[in-house]
Amino acid sequence: MLKITNSERAPKAIGPYSQGVILNNFLFLSGQIPINPKTGEIQGQDVTEQAKQVMENIKAVLEASDSGYAKVIKTTCFLHDMKDFESFNKVYEKYFVSKPARSCVAVKGLPKNVLCEVEVIAYIN
Repeated sequence: MLKITNSERAPKAIGPYSQGVILNNFLFLSGQIPINPKTGEIQGQDVTEQAKQVMENIKAVLEASDSGYAKVIKTTCFLHDMKDFESFNKVYEKYFVSKPARSCVAVKGLPKNVLCEVEVIAYIN
């Protein structure tokens, strides 16, 4: 049975989707972009600042779903430009210390013209 999950500490969905869905012991998070949930505005001018906000948004939904960074098993990362790969990784590695499986791709565009987006699959016990 599917269960919708969300956190008030993460930005509300900007379309017809949920922040996350739980199925059995797995949590599937929708892609998070660097929207500050308090202001509704994009947080940060560069990929480092934006990535920090993305990671805090992910943390909020993970915690609201009885999970955490240590239980993440797969991420998919989207970058506006691969020249930001190294800077993005410096932020990413501070949060994903368990080194989950990952894909990272550059895309032509992201919602609200942000520089990065991350989606997550995590385990819940």
